[in-house]
Amino acid sequence: MKTFLFALVVLAASSVSALAITVTTPVDGAQVTSPFNLQASSTTCGGVPTVSMGYSIDSASATIEPTWFSVMVSATPGSHVLHVKCWGKQTHSQTLLNITVLSSASGSDITVTSPANGIKITSPFNLAANTTTCNGVPATSMGYSIDGSSTTAEPLSFSASISKNLGTHTLVVKCYGKNVQDKVSLTVDVVSPPTAATPKFSVVSGTYSSAQTVKISDSTAGAAIYFTTDGTSPTTSSPLYTGSLAVSSSVVIEALALAPGYSKSGLARASYTITPPSKAPIPSNATAVTDIQTMPGWRVKYDPRTNGTASGAMSLISNPSLSGQAGEFDTTYTDYGGVLYSVTYANDADASNFVYDVQVWIDAGSQIGNLEMDNNQVLSNGDTIIYSFQCSGNSNIWEFGENSGTRTSPSAKWVKSSAPCNPANWATNTWHHVQISYSRDDSGNATYHSVWLDGVETPINATVPADFALSWVPGYLIANFQVDGTSGSGSSTLYADNLTIYRW
Repeated sequence: MKTFLFALVVLAASSVSALAITVTTPVDGAQVTSPFNLQASSTTCGGVPTVSMGYSIDSASATIEPTWFSVMVSATPGSHVLHVKCWGKQTHSQTLLNITVLSSASGSDITVTSPANGIKITSPFNLAANTTTCNGVPATSMGYSIDGSSTTAEPLSFSASISKNLGTHTLVVKCYGKNVQDKVSLTVDVVSPPTAATPKFSVVSGTYSSAQTVKISDSTAGAAIYFTTDGTSPTTSSPLYTGSLAVSSSVVIEALALAPGYSKSGLARASYTITPPSKAPIPSNATAVTDIQTMPGWRVKYDPRTNGTASGAMSLISNPSLSGQAGEFDTTYTDYGGVLYSVTYANDADASNFVYDVQVWIDAGSQIGNLEMDNNQVLSNGDTIIYSFQCSGNSNIWEFGENSGTRTSPSAKWVKSSAPCNPANWATNTWHHVQISYSRDDSGNATYHSVWLDGVETPINATVPADFALSWVPGYLIANFQVDGTSGSGSSTLYADNLTIYRW
């Protein structure tokens, strides 16, 4: 029990003082012969500048030294605790080292500074030793052998890199003088090095509609990362990772990490498929009316088909904007009230195919029930084909409009598609690209083909009656952008940019 408590005291004192005192030699656990060299230094002691240092063996009185010193220390054979101390203004600290003084009646001072006796170590490891005397006479050379092998000659102070297989080995360090020789022995246990951490990618494998910036990291300190993009396994001959990788086309990246004192990491692999966003097909002969949001004459009115109340305002702003001028739609409502924003953008009674194309930005904090994007076409006979389409937060579905009555006694009705959509789920403070493709026949039916949201197409493929006898001005084409609220009261701010309607 006393030995255990003493070891705890030694460890605690070492950890506290390690920041203040540096002991160059000997290392903790070293086997030395007497006298042995003690080198130590200190700049701070207990958080204040060091004034002096010193040392003692076991419980002996301290010998005072300067803040850097190198002395020869004598001790009896056996195990000792070496106290290396520092003093500052009104403070002191110390670090403790366990050393074993070998019996050497002949007077050799062989010091093995690395490795410590009995240590677990990975291969290759460093052997460092020095001496000045050998068996009572000045030393002329040194050497070492492992497990009874032949001796490798070395100078009086040397450092050698040694590679050995796993297991316990006996290391003999020798000295030579005129007509004499001496040695010290220690054991080392060569163990497998730990494995470096497997690299990680900042972007997970998957399919993306745009180029990605991929970073590779590793949690092992000092790790070097090697990678490939050609399907081969990485080696140290592969490119060394030095910074972010731009992934603009489909690719598989493989990476491994190497670090000093570690075996190579596991293989990391990430697969990226870059698929450009799909777009509505538009023939080359289509007529395009662009930047409709900048046209004068936008009408703003409460939609009486909605419940509650609502009011709105529309203006042009430059930020946020893609084209330099985006339409800002500010809506205030109660109890699901909606505001209809509309403008007459062209005159064409004959076109039968349309694509409604717009970029939409939703300000953070906006409360939106439905986001409606319509197109009305007045035919030559005064009837109006109403192409109604909305992302419904009430049903969480893309919905389209139909006339469930007759052309002369119309009844507008929303029909649910099978495609999910809820504007409350759209990311805020960013642009979303919406395209809606529809057409009409000569009997007053509208066919809703597909909707694209941020480059992802969702087929609708529904044909419904859409002819309303409203006696509007023949040929008028009217773009609508409607924002409905939710329950209670609230407001929303939306921006529409690059609003374009194609027709052919």
